[in-house]
Amino acid sequence: MLDATTRSGGTAAASPRAAAGTAAPAAIPARAARIVLSPWSRLSLLVLLLASAASAVLLFQPQKLLVDGLPAQLGGAAAALAYALAYGLCTVAFVPRPLLNLAAGALFGSGIGLASALAGTVLGAGIAFCLGRVLGQEALRPLLRGKWLKAADGQLSRHGFRSMLAARLFPGVPFAAANYCAAVSRMGLLPFLLATALGSVPNTAAYVVAGARASTPTSPAFLIALACIAVPGLVGAVVAWRKRHRLSAR
Repeated sequence: MLDATTRSGGTAAASPRAAAGTAAPAAIPARAARIVLSPWSRLSLLVLLLASAASAVLLFQPQKLLVDGLPAQLGGAAAALAYALAYGLCTVAFVPRPLLNLAAGALFGSGIGLASALAGTVLGAGIAFCLGRVLGQEALRPLLRGKWLKAADGQLSRHGFRSMLAARLFPGVPFAAANYCAAVSRMGLLPFLLATALGSVPNTAAYVVAGARASTPTSPAFLIALACIAVPGLVGAVVAWRKRHRLSAR
């Protein structure tokens, strides 16, 4: 009888230990998932993806399209679609858009080149926005303590469409910086894409026309395109300088 009681007591005493032993391995995957999905882990993944994309651009050198042209098997609408896709991916990898716009004009002419470049612009901006929103927003928002960063975040969060439209119209704001600033802010995706599509038309068209007419640099179309590139750049520099003084005075 004593032995049975002792045995039952030993079993009762041992059962909590057994439960704890089984609970510990079960908690390991949950802890690992929390670490992997933490804000800083996602931000690290974003940095790794962008660094890999930039390395791929350095390796494959898409700027060779300006010299070599498209592969012979690509033509017509398929070539324009392929270029738009490549354009979007290249902008995510920080390839300068003016170079891509010039190439679009040189490869396809003014009309199709503009359509392809605008499609690539919106695609690249959308990819960058989604990557920044999913992988970087939660980690970066607590770091918005500087005066300039707070001002930019407030503008994009409260007046997203018109702020992004202004950023796209004036070429002083780098394309990638505007994408990731909007992603970290509370701006919506649809206003961001619409402002990008509308605001990118003038500058993109100027570069595409310049690329299409580069063989005739004295033609009126080429000279007008150069003026459309230079004047907004000058206006954007003046506006940025005035805004800088206003922010410094606060």
